[in-house]
Formats: sequence, C-alpha cells, structure tokens
Amino acid sequence: MATTLITGTNRGIGLEFVRQYAQDGWYVMACCRQPEKAENLSRLTAQYPDHIRIYALDVADHQQIDQLTRSLTSETIDLLINNAGIYPPSDDGGFGSIDYAAWIQAMQINTMAPLKMAEAFITQISSSNLKTIATITSKMGSIADNQRGGSYIYRSSKAAVNMVARSLAIDLKPRGITSVLLHPGWVKTDMGGRDALISTEQSVTGMRRILSGVALADTGKFFAYDGQLIPW
Repeated sequence: MATTLITGTNRGIGLEFVRQYAQDGWYVMACCRQPEKAENLSRLTAQYPDHIRIYALDVADHQQIDQLTRSLTSETIDLLINNAGIYPPSDDGGFGSIDYAAWIQAMQINTMAPLKMAEAFITQISSSNLKTIATITSKMGSIADNQRGGSYIYRSSKAAVNMVARSLAIDLKPRGITSVLLHPGWVKTDMGGRDALISTEQSVTGMRRILSGVALADTGKFFAYDGQLIPW
C-alpha cells in the first residue's frame, strides 16, 4: 500500500487530497492543527478507517514536527504533500499598509514549514518506493507572471518556497528523491473564494495526475494543475 503524509487536511484542497488518495487505496497520514474540530476529516476517516489516520500538527511549530517524525519512525512515506498554507487577510492592504507580523507568520507557514517537513521526514521518504515531495505553491509566486503587483506577503512567501523546493530538488536528487511544485489553480475554497474558477475535485484530480507520472527527471519543475509548466 502506497503512503502519503499531507499537511493542512482539515478542509479545501488538503481534505480533497485525503479523500481521493484514500478512495484509491493509499494509506493517508492526514495532518491538521486541531483534529477535534476537523469534522469533515473525521467523517472521511470513518468512511475509510483502514486508510486514514489523523495527526495533530501545527507546521509552524518545529517541535511538533520533530515529535511527529519520532512517532512515525517505522513508517515509509512515498509522497509528502506540503499543502498547509495561509493567505493573510491583511495582505489586501498593499503598499503602505503592510502587516509585518503577518508577513513573518506567512513565511513560517508557507516557506519554512515545507523545508522543515522535508528535513524531518527525510528518512521515511528515502526508504519509500516513490520518494516524492510535492509542495503546493501558487502562480502568484512566479516573478515572470506578476503583472498586477500587490499581495506582497503571499507573493513573496510563495516565491521563496519555490526556491526552497528547487534547492531540495538539487540537494536530494542524489538520494533519488523528486521534489516538484504544484499550482492548484484558482480553487473554490475558503482561501480562493466563491468566484474561483475550479472545484477542489478538479484541482486535486489534475495535481494527482501529474504526481502519478513524475520521475526523477522532473525534479525541480513547477507545474500547474493542468500539467502546464509555469515560468519562474
């Protein structure tokens, strides 16, 4: 049974990843900050009791990450999906009204956490068959694509995690580990809003199609959910 560890699984894209992988027979380690409040995730776990296990994890808390990896030393992780992320509401303020405390928090969660997760779980990933790390980013982190400005906090945190994943691709390639970046599209979630263009099911189906076909030769690439490569 293939295994995946996914962060930010209480709702939206993360929850849909859990649903689809469990439905396809994977063993899913579903991480979220407050499992006791994750009602949809709990219902999904009841539906697939042999395929989903929930773990409490705040990705901004490095001690929690270290504790979790110690509790999972005997596991293998074919696919690590760094999905947890935030878009600070204060980011709408734009130039002249930056919330610098919110910027620090965004960097902790959107940028630092994916690297910390890779460092913490490298043994479990290295001992798996698929050896893949997927980081959910955004086209808003593409410098070439930025034609509108603004969103300094979110854009910079995603541009930074793009560089993190690219460096992981180089550093971990000798171990046979593939590191890719995925843009999920503009998705109808709490973060994406009701005006978004696609459903979580469409987004995750597309990203899973990419992940099912990536090989070590693809490490370091930046994919949109529809398979298109995104410029840096």
